[in-house]
Amino acid sequence: MSVKCQQIISIIEELAPKYLAESWDNVGLMIGSPSMNVQKLMVCLDVDQNVLDEAIEKGVDLIISHHPIIFSPIKNLRWDNYKGKLMKELITREIGVYSAHTNLDISSQGINYWLAKKFNLNKIEVLDKLNYEKLYKFVIFVPKSNIEEVKAELGKQEAGWIGNYSHCSFSTTGTGNFKPLENTNPFIGTPYNVEEVEEVRLETIIKESNLSKTIKAVLKVHPYEEVAYDIYPLENKGQVQGLGIIGILENEIEAKEFIELVKHKLHVVNLRGSGNLPEKIKKVAICSGAGASLMNKAKFAGADVFITGDLKYHDGQTANEIDLFIIDPGHYATEIIVRQYLSKYLYEKIQSQKLKVDVIKSEANRDYINLY
Repeated sequence: MSVKCQQIISIIEELAPKYLAESWDNVGLMIGSPSMNVQKLMVCLDVDQNVLDEAIEKGVDLIISHHPIIFSPIKNLRWDNYKGKLMKELITREIGVYSAHTNLDISSQGINYWLAKKFNLNKIEVLDKLNYEKLYKFVIFVPKSNIEEVKAELGKQEAGWIGNYSHCSFSTTGTGNFKPLENTNPFIGTPYNVEEVEEVRLETIIKESNLSKTIKAVLKVHPYEEVAYDIYPLENKGQVQGLGIIGILENEIEAKEFIELVKHKLHVVNLRGSGNLPEKIKKVAICSGAGASLMNKAKFAGADVFITGDLKYHDGQTANEIDLFIIDPGHYATEIIVRQYLSKYLYEKIQSQKLKVDVIKSEANRDYINLY
């Protein structure tokens, strides 16, 4: 059975819903159609000619990038310039492009979370809190004989997550009443007779990004033709969402030792930096890409060091003024991990749904900034 692009999009947007993206950003399906067939996808940081050539050579149907190929509004599509020629070839070859940018930066399980994992940080928190994930109470009425099947499906869809607990739900038993009318095929009872059935009121919590797909999945395993369920928006705050992350190293280490650790973890030979080196480093703040605007938040949060890319001269001046040690491994080094972690996420989700799609990582991406 062929896999549609929309199925892949739904998997990506479970991790990084589009509503998380900054207002100035452009995310989602850039080139292609939700109905196009996908047999092989490739994850990359940027879409350039090298990546396109690789995609053609490897028979890729869909490229998933972090940086959007279309960022500013397009006023023309000319084949005599680099970007126009690139997009023309993508369209001609019928290769789709989907981009997850700041929504993946802000996602609680996105790039900054992956960087925190790479440095084995504990007690991690969002550095710049922007909002909280919206939660819904989902209540469904199920015949007692089918309750375990419905509960299992809710768990499979990752409903019922509260903090570090999964599969959370509450059940009460009661009596359901209904009368099947014309053109019905009731699971229990007969048309035109009022039925009384022992049912279970099952309630759980679902995060907004999972709500639609969870309800669809649960309705498929529910035995009734017409399923009674309620959805209640909650005032409870879900998982915090925002930019950057801060956490604690397992062991306090010397600043110079930490610098070498950053080189090793992010696979760089040279680093830029600013501010005075502290004697020891224990609390680490990170923001992928260009995160200098979060310097003051990192300082206020008590960070011993702030790792981010694209440090400018006056950012360095500010770092010295607020006495914050900053390490700049480069924009590329803080975000190229998208290839490893996003492809791993997609592979596991695709396998769990028994979809036949190959997932590969681009080998053609490169850092556009050279150090000599």
